[in-house]
Amino acid sequence: MCRSIITLRRPDTTATDEEVRAAALQYVRKVSGFRAPSRRNEDAFVAAVDEIAAASRRLLDAVSHSAQSENAA
Repeated sequence: MCRSIITLRRPDTTATDEEVRAAALQYVRKVSGFRAPSRRNEDAFVAAVDEIAAASRRLLDAVSHSAQSENAA
């Protein structure tokens, strides 16, 4: 997809909110084709970044918890 997006699920540390948001921003840039949106599209661009960052955080939290539970068993 986008080579500059790093893997956020790591066994030794939890991704920071800044890392999650940076990955969401890269994703939205790739999907939209805009490095920076026009003023007219800025609200939609920022909303998409926010939504993707939130969904990514939920995914990382759910997967990490599941992996930890499986490893503890």
